[in-house]
Amino acid sequence: MNFDDIALEYHKFPRPGKIEVVPTKPTATARDLALAYSPGVAVPCLRIAERPDDIYNYTNKGNLIAVISNGTAVLGLGNIGAAAGKPVMEGKGVLFKRFADIDVFDIEVATENVEDFIHTVSLLAPTFGGINLEDIKAPECFEIETRLAEMLDIPVFHDDQHGTAIIAAAALLNALSVIGKKLADVRVVVVGAGAAGLAIAEHICALGATRENIVFVDSKGVVSEDRVDLNKYKRAWATKRVSGSLADAMKDADVFIGVSGKDILKPAMLKTMAPDPIVFALANPDPEIAYDVAVQARADVIIATGRSDYPNQVNNVLGFPYIFRGALDTRAKAITRGMKLAATMAIAKLAREDVPDSVIRAYGGVRFQFGREYLIPKPFDPRLLAAVAGAVAKAAAEDGVARVKIEDPHKYIEDLGARLDHSREVLRMAYHAAEKRTTRIVLPDGANDSILRAAHVLIEDGLAVPVILGAPDEVRRQAKKLALRLEKAQIVDPKSREKRVAIEFGCKMVADGDADALVSGAESLIDDVMTPALRIVGRAPGMNLCAGFRMMVLKSRVIFFGDTLFSVAPDAEGLAEIAQLGGELALCFELKPKIAFVSFSNFGSRGHPESERVSKAVKLARERLPNADIDGEMQIDAAVNPEVAKEWFPQSKIQGDANVVVFPDLASAQASYRLLRDLGGARAVGPVVCGLKHPVNVIPRGASVEEIVDICVIAAQRLGPKPD
Repeated sequence: MNFDDIALEYHKFPRPGKIEVVPTKPTATARDLALAYSPGVAVPCLRIAERPDDIYNYTNKGNLIAVISNGTAVLGLGNIGAAAGKPVMEGKGVLFKRFADIDVFDIEVATENVEDFIHTVSLLAPTFGGINLEDIKAPECFEIETRLAEMLDIPVFHDDQHGTAIIAAAALLNALSVIGKKLADVRVVVVGAGAAGLAIAEHICALGATRENIVFVDSKGVVSEDRVDLNKYKRAWATKRVSGSLADAMKDADVFIGVSGKDILKPAMLKTMAPDPIVFALANPDPEIAYDVAVQARADVIIATGRSDYPNQVNNVLGFPYIFRGALDTRAKAITRGMKLAATMAIAKLAREDVPDSVIRAYGGVRFQFGREYLIPKPFDPRLLAAVAGAVAKAAAEDGVARVKIEDPHKYIEDLGARLDHSREVLRMAYHAAEKRTTRIVLPDGANDSILRAAHVLIEDGLAVPVILGAPDEVRRQAKKLALRLEKAQIVDPKSREKRVAIEFGCKMVADGDADALVSGAESLIDDVMTPALRIVGRAPGMNLCAGFRMMVLKSRVIFFGDTLFSVAPDAEGLAEIAQLGGELALCFELKPKIAFVSFSNFGSRGHPESERVSKAVKLARERLPNADIDGEMQIDAAVNPEVAKEWFPQSKIQGDANVVVFPDLASAQASYRLLRDLGGARAVGPVVCGLKHPVNVIPRGASVEEIVDICVIAAQRLGPKPD
């Protein structure tokens, strides 16, 4: 099957299109329907009629964007009409939702008449919190955006103009920093005097480029003052410096920005550019010069394209979801120049920071580091939401267009991070606790790249003081290679390169009070960590075993699963101890323990030694934790599904709201958490090892930097409040 056939199947099955409308309120009962529609819906209607701003409180207006097009300039396909452009508009909706949790209605307006288009959009505007204009040809797009922005009190944003400009400018700033040139000094050639090209020029001038240093080239040559065929938008950029062809304009130019068509830039022209030329060949799918052709023509070239299969993809998805997120959250009346500049600076800054492992995994294990082939973040970088939306929201307030004041900017940034990843919300308390204490965490795997990168994050975010075990010269050399700042870390040489010796050394530091916790396992087996931990650190008082818990983070709740690591088939006393440890872990997160013991039966419904073992464990656990809600034995649905519990087991202390689940054996525990993680979409944080005198945690081999940092933060959380 060829790519075209695959694309058609993708858009057709299992149901046509790429987006749907999903209710956000329950609709299971007659009462639900009475609230959702008549008569209940009349109440918010009357409230909004009295106080129009309440539309943001009782409808989805504040999180709803219209993606509107007339199909006159769809991607590289040209004027294909409104209906044919609908797949693109749906795709835009997918990106808004995927990257910024913004809902979208796509609207295709079947007219090329400017007045009709503006009138239509203005009538639809009350439905939406913002308008994203898409794929409208120039020069009509300029008038449409300008007039709608003046008419409406919500943001109007033509992404083909400003989105491209914002991302290209971020890449340009970073490219210039790599080669040591200043924006004000460079000569820029822009090929394509349409929506994107003109917006890029305006935007980089706002960042400091010199207007006289920018030369436009269109299909008829250089946009010069001696031309008589220029519209008013091109006339504003007409140059007196040069006339003629693209080849004439390219001589000694520092920067080429192409938003035109395939193979416009010839290798011979590239060779006439200044040293370290910057080439942004952004025509898609076929750039103005192919990447390999450009590199072959000039070894010193820095090149960006619009394609994902080459370095430095200038992709609008780095901008528009997050720009609208910040605008919606402040109920901004417009998207200002300041908000667009703030987005550019946030994107540029993010590219200079260490790249998360989630991004590395998404791109096949390729590691990215700021430089010629990594000038801007990748689209799947999860930090973009908080970084860009946060910067845009701040700029909206500074520019006076925000109608909602963000009282706590730091909390807003945290909320953004948790919006698409509920685990951030759950772990927020642990991160705050870590920031308030100076936790010394031993990291025995001192030569491991992920461990060193995690140490860098712990230092930069003020979460802990890493105590890195390894040869100091080797650790510092590796840190320098990875561009990590580890000056505030303690580097301790265990005098042996053997992993076992390093782990034992670290355990003794924890046992002697020279460190607070140990996190290891990046290059070791579980037993390699736990055997010395049990011998040197020892079990907590009254404990005969250790247990490993996975924090299962779902969309609306968190549940601790145990034991997922050690006990193959614990007896009743062992299960009770696991429950006690799980309850104590829940308390660390300020959750009242609600502990469910699961089995294949419900409260003795099937007499069997295995279910009786679990039932006995329930009685023992209640003695250990008299203030916790504990019940069982029960099947898993009774433990986690409120509807099942309410209908069948109303007498149970656990009404489908368990936050600690104790499994009868290791096989069921591991199968359950892996199924929920891999098929149910939950995030599994951990394992969190409980039952030792001091925190010693095992990280899975191959754990990401984010997972290592989470474990370190949880270790700090389990130490309790910082002593006065």
